[in-house]
Amino acid sequence: MSASQSEAAARASQLGRDVSHLVPPRSAVPGLVELTGRDRAVWERAAGYLHVRDNDVHTLYSYGLATALLARTPQARAEVVLPAILLHDTGWSTVPEDDVLEAIAPQARRPELVRAHEIAGARIAREILTDLGHDADDVEEIAAIIDGHDSRREAISVNDACVKDADKLWRITPHGLATVQRWFGLDAEEALRLVGARTHEHLHTEAGRAMAAALGAVAATDLSPERLALG
Repeated sequence: MSASQSEAAARASQLGRDVSHLVPPRSAVPGLVELTGRDRAVWERAAGYLHVRDNDVHTLYSYGLATALLARTPQARAEVVLPAILLHDTGWSTVPEDDVLEAIAPQARRPELVRAHEIAGARIAREILTDLGHDADDVEEIAAIIDGHDSRREAISVNDACVKDADKLWRITPHGLATVQRWFGLDAEEALRLVGARTHEHLHTEAGRAMAAALGAVAATDLSPERLALG
């Protein structure tokens, strides 16, 4: 390491010491999401069903997005929305993995598999949530949301709207865009345009539409020639 590099490292270390005491505790910062208590118990039971096609990672991002939507949709109930989003794709575990992409591709050739995973997911959700002691009415509402979260265009409640939006918003996250690229052999620009065309006009909440616009703006900026020229 050169002398100038050593000096820069020393300055950075000193700045870190100067600033570290200004970092607030996690509880004081809005928007930081973590699985705790009831939701962690659901996740631990759901995770074994989510190994297909990155559904485990997709579900965690969707959970974070659902939590953000709940903060801006006071009519919705976390007791319904969060377990529903953690369990919504468990039914894909009953579909042969090689068939999943045929079901979810833009020109899907196997739409019956979408219904199959919804029906299976509703059954799995009932089993898990009943075993964990969730309220029986909430369990039935969650099962009804899962049984139609992809195939049903309209939301049946504000809770359903939040689940649908959290599920779709994942597509515009960095992980979602990278996953779509890999699944369908697209470049980054193609993936962003495909995802945008299949997301923005299909959201149900004002908060979801605002979040989609922000995520899309960041993704488009990352791909702009001006940004790329900066390295």
